[in-house]
Amino acid sequence: MPIAWRKRVRSCTQHPIGNFISYDKLSPTFRAFTSSITEIQVPQNIQEAFKYPKWKAAVDEEVRALEKNGTWEITDLPRGKKPVGCKWIFTVKYKADGNVDRYKARLVAKGFTQSYGIDYQETFAPVAKLNTVRVLLSLATNLDWSLHQLDVKNAFLNGDLKEEVYMDIPAGLETTSNFNKVCRLRKSLYGLKQSPRAWFERFTKVVKGYRFVQCQSDHTLFVKHFPEGKLAIIIVYVDDIILTGDHEEKIDLLKKLLTKEFEIKDLGNLKYFLGMEIARSKKGIAVSQRKYVLDLLNETGMLGCKCGPAFFTCVPTRSARLAFYCEKLILKKSWSRHLFYFYFEGKIKQERKTLKSDSIVLEKACL
Repeated sequence: MPIAWRKRVRSCTQHPIGNFISYDKLSPTFRAFTSSITEIQVPQNIQEAFKYPKWKAAVDEEVRALEKNGTWEITDLPRGKKPVGCKWIFTVKYKADGNVDRYKARLVAKGFTQSYGIDYQETFAPVAKLNTVRVLLSLATNLDWSLHQLDVKNAFLNGDLKEEVYMDIPAGLETTSNFNKVCRLRKSLYGLKQSPRAWFERFTKVVKGYRFVQCQSDHTLFVKHFPEGKLAIIIVYVDDIILTGDHEEKIDLLKKLLTKEFEIKDLGNLKYFLGMEIARSKKGIAVSQRKYVLDLLNETGMLGCKCGPAFFTCVPTRSARLAFYCEKLILKKSWSRHLFYFYFEGKIKQERKTLKSDSIVLEKACL
C-alpha cells in the first residue's frame, strides 16, 4: 500500500511555515504589498466568480472589451469544423503599495485542441530570458536607473488572426439566442497557439516604428540610443513590459506613445514580475520568490513539512524523495506519477533558474 494511503493528510503540523519566514527586514509599504498578494482568494471557475460582485464585474469588463474589439462573431458551425473550448482565468492586479488595483478575469481558449495546418500555422514567439532580466536589474542597481512596469490590457486581442478558428460559447454567456452556435474568432485570443506570435509581431512593428533596435541575442529586448549619449531599454514578457534607462523624459514620452497604440496600464515602479518580488532601497535591489514558493507548498500540501538541509547535491536522494512526494499527492491531483513528477520538477527548475540558488522549497518539499 502506498505510504500516502497509510499516512493520509495531516490535520496539524509541528513545523508551521511562520517559523521559517520573517518580514522584519521589509519596509512597512513592501510588507503590506507582500501580505496583500497572498490574502485574496481567487475563484477557480466562473460559477465561483459569479458569487462575488467584484469578480462578476471583472467578467463583465472582459466581455465588454472582447465585444468592443470585435474578437468574434456568433455563427453556425460549418460542417467538418471543430470548435476549440475555452475557460475563465482569474487574477488580482496590485498597486505598488500593495493595495488591490483591480480584479481581472481573462477568457482563455483551449488551444491544445487545435490541429496544425487546419486552424493554426506558425506559433513561435520569443519571451524574455530570465538572464536578461537579471542583467537589467543589475544595470539599474549599479547605474541608478529607474525601473518602470507597464501592463498591456488584453494584449493578445491586438493581434490579427489569419486562420479560420471557431470557439465554443464562453461559460456564463450562453443564451437562448446563441444556443447550438459558436464564435468565429476574428482577433487572436489568449490560449490560441498562434496568439503569442500575432501579438509579438504587432508589438515589434510598433516599437521599431519608434526607432528602437531589436537585440539579436534576446529578441524581446529593444534599445534606443539618443544623440546626447543616453538610452532607453524595453523588455517584454507577453503582456508585461519593463522600461529602464537613463533618459527619464524619453521614457515618459515612450509611455504616452505606447498608450496611443495599446491599452496600457502604468504600474509604477517595478514590484512584481514573473513571480519575482522586487524590493529596492539605497543599498540595492532584493529579489525574492516568496509568493511563488509559498503557493507551490500550499498547492502540494507541504506547508507544514519539516525544514531540513538542501538535498539537491545528491541525485539518488532527490529522486527517492520526489518519488515519495508523488506517492503522497498523486491522489489529490488524479495525475499519473510521471506527469506529477515532471510538473513538480518544472516548478523547481523555474524557481532555481530565476534566483540561481537553492531555496526553502528545495529544502522543505521533499522532507
